[in-house]
Amino acid sequence: MSGRLERWAGSFWEGSEMRLKFAMMALVGLLASVRGAFAQNCALCYTSASALGSGAQRSLDFGILTLVIPALVLFLAVIFMLYRRAVSATA
Repeated sequence: MSGRLERWAGSFWEGSEMRLKFAMMALVGLLASVRGAFAQNCALCYTSASALGSGAQRSLDFGILTLVIPALVLFLAVIFMLYRRAVSATA
């Protein structure tokens, strides 16, 4: 029985890097397809933003990007550093 399990586990983990990449891409695709991920649909925020003029709406969009971009850059930098550390640990 254990020999059969070992053979199955061995064949399952062969090419595990590709399986991990596929799983990550599937997860990203799933998260991107969730409708609530694009907006929180806050009624107060929506009402306030829709009452603004087009110039103020553009300023609001610019402010949102100004807040999101540094956070995204920091997040990606941490992920990159963790990746490099994992690669150097295995080498």
